[in-house]
Amino acid sequence: MRYQSRLRMFGLPLLSVALGPDLASQQARGVARGVIAIGDIAVGGFAIGGMAVGIISFGGMSFGVLPIGGIALGIVALGGVAMGGVALGGLAIGVKALGGLAVGIYAHGGLAIGVYPEGGVVIQMFER
Repeated sequence: MRYQSRLRMFGLPLLSVALGPDLASQQARGVARGVIAIGDIAVGGFAIGGMAVGIISFGGMSFGVLPIGGIALGIVALGGVAMGGVALGGLAIGVKALGGLAVGIYAHGGLAIGVYPEGGVVIQMFER
């Protein structure tokens, strides 16, 4: 399935949808690029996909300012594995990390490793 809106912002379609294979162009995965992108691979301001890259992104692998997904990498990351400035997840790695296993300067979790760790089992990285 492929769709792109005629309305454009910043040189991109307002809405781009690309799901599944496209036999006409022999693409195995749909790559959507738009302000709002929905696809197997989605790139845009607001992206939803298996792999999503955007300011706000949702997906199996998400990258951006606010990524949410199985693996999330960004400024404020939420996911199973989250890495970023502020990370919240099962495994959280960041300046401020909150999770089952949290690693960061400020870490809070079941196992917290950091300069200022708090939680169940704590490992302090440096003397205060």
